[in-house]
Amino acid sequence: MPTKPKLQLGSHLLPGLGAVALFCVLAFVFVTSSFPAPQGFPADANITANIGYALFNIEAGEVPAEGFIVAFFAIAIVLDAALDGSVMLARNDDEERDRELVPERGGFEGGEE
Repeated sequence: MPTKPKLQLGSHLLPGLGAVALFCVLAFVFVTSSFPAPQGFPADANITANIGYALFNIEAGEVPAEGFIVAFFAIAIVLDAALDGSVMLARNDDEERDRELVPERGGFEGGEE
């Protein structure tokens, strides 16, 4: 028969209450804030070209693309961090495997090579 979960009081209670309070504050802010009406783009607008114009500070686009640049750089930073992390994880795995193959450290367990 399943038992009821018990509340464990300890050092983890304060961060948990802080997380619940932060959630309540953010929920209140998002529920009570007002957002402007959505705006569309012209049918013949080239948004990709306008982002390129905005990156090089050229005033040739008909769509203001400065808002897209923030998202563009944020995605670039996240992808760069993911690539760096994957290289770091791959490098650590290879070094661990190479360390196992050193004869002085007990490697080559099946005979001489």
